[in-house]
Amino acid sequence: MRFLLLLQALLFTIELKADMGEAKHLSPTFEKLLTPGRKRQVPARLEESEHQLDVAVVFTSADATAAALRKAGALADSLNARIKLVAPQVVPYPLPLESPPVLLDFSEHRLREIALESPVETTIQIYLCRDAWDALKTVLAPHSLVVIGGKRRWWRTREESLARKLRRAGHEVVFTEME
Repeated sequence: MRFLLLLQALLFTIELKADMGEAKHLSPTFEKLLTPGRKRQVPARLEESEHQLDVAVVFTSADATAAALRKAGALADSLNARIKLVAPQVVPYPLPLESPPVLLDFSEHRLREIALESPVETTIQIYLCRDAWDALKTVLAPHSLVVIGGKRRWWRTREESLARKLRRAGHEVVFTEME
């Protein structure tokens, strides 16, 4: 019995080290570009440029992300930027990283419905990870413009804590209240 426990602990440690190594080269499991029905006019010089500004929207919940996308859409429209909807999907340790508890098709469909409300070009990126914060640290470019939606309470919510962490990491964060 004791031998089995030691063996399980060793396998868990090996799996943990392998997962930590993968975090350095995190790439989206699913990436989809959505263009809205009404396309805004972009000056020709911006279309030729490869270095267009991205506004990152971090998925927290469906309603909060919809509010954040509306705010990000207004920002992106005035800045001639694109929206990147980043959705870290946490996979618990008993499961392999490649098989999340929520199917990717379901997540894709849900995020696509939310992103179609955006007035500007939106890219959906789903990242399968063990820790959402570690994934966001790896995925977001330094000094990114990030929009997070959530409810304001008299106590600090999970979304407000995430916004605070991102500010400490050097990102420009806009917190949008849900209606």
